[in-house]
Amino acid sequence: MLDSILKHLEALVSFDTRNPPRAITADGIFDYIRAQLPDFRVEVSDHGAGAVSLFAVRGQPRHLFNVHLDTVPSSPHWSADPHVLRIGNDRAIGLGACDIKGAAAGLIAVAEATRGDAAFLFTSDEEANDARCIAAFLARDHGFSDVIVAEPTSCEAVLAHRGISAVRMAFKGRAGHASGPGALDASALHHAVRWSSRALDFVGLESHRRFGGLTGLRFNIGRIEGGIKANVIAPAAELRFGFRPLPSHDIEQLHAAFRGFAAPDALEAYEETFRGPSLPSGDVAAAEDRRLAARDLADELGLPVGNAVDFWTEASLFSRAGLTALVFGPGDIAQAHTADEWVSLEQLQRYAGIVGRILGSA
Repeated sequence: MLDSILKHLEALVSFDTRNPPRAITADGIFDYIRAQLPDFRVEVSDHGAGAVSLFAVRGQPRHLFNVHLDTVPSSPHWSADPHVLRIGNDRAIGLGACDIKGAAAGLIAVAEATRGDAAFLFTSDEEANDARCIAAFLARDHGFSDVIVAEPTSCEAVLAHRGISAVRMAFKGRAGHASGPGALDASALHHAVRWSSRALDFVGLESHRRFGGLTGLRFNIGRIEGGIKANVIAPAAELRFGFRPLPSHDIEQLHAAFRGFAAPDALEAYEETFRGPSLPSGDVAAAEDRRLAARDLADELGLPVGNAVDFWTEASLFSRAGLTALVFGPGDIAQAHTADEWVSLEQLQRYAGIVGRILGSA
């Protein structure tokens, strides 16, 4: 089985599916996958802006497997061509090998080796923060009640993870000479810094919050820019920040709190640029019910259950739509998005073995 997995992984890695630049089309990697699934009913859909999905069904499957094929951009720090798979030290090295073309190769290899019912949804926009593929799938009459979403979880079922929100804030000030007595209160940059201090204090007060093994509110100020020079009061400033709430957090209340830390006459814009729900989604009671349902699904499939994680996945989108969703895939998230990204051969074999057992008993 490993030889088959590596054959397909070599092919998948060779296709350039970096995202951005969102230049993925409905041929290339999707033509390759279609050719490997001759006994499946296959639909390829182009949703625009590099978002392409391939939905493949054989028989009358109960479970849907989802895996994304796009990757982050490669960095100059790769020691060799990132689109040429290398095998060494019990590792498969290549762009996307860990996140998460290794799982895609495993699904294809298992599909070739089995004849049982199966359903796969391959997508290409997970790294774009614009989930067109999943949205289009959920809008159709798909008939599935549960989904196994592939991300690097060391072949353990993840039942809960944080949500994610990204925000752009614009502050306004009054330009003038920095020697003036009003400089402290007139500077847009000073407004941004004061906001930052209040926000950081607030996040510290959230450290007692807990859900499913996760603790506190993750928060990061990623960028502050503005101003002209040291002796000129900054007339404008822009701040970018992100936070990752627990499933038990009310995200609208968090936005209201963050927005409220800015003086009203200093805030020009507060714009959420991306939001991804937590897993499981819903209010506290609904989230816990969905977590327990995912635990039952993991037990039914014989999957070892791992800890909740801090990173975000598209499993939350399925959960928000009412499906029972869990995250399960080969590799360690520590190797994702890195130069010389790799997944262990043992993890690839383990994942394919577990999927093969599930499909063989479906």
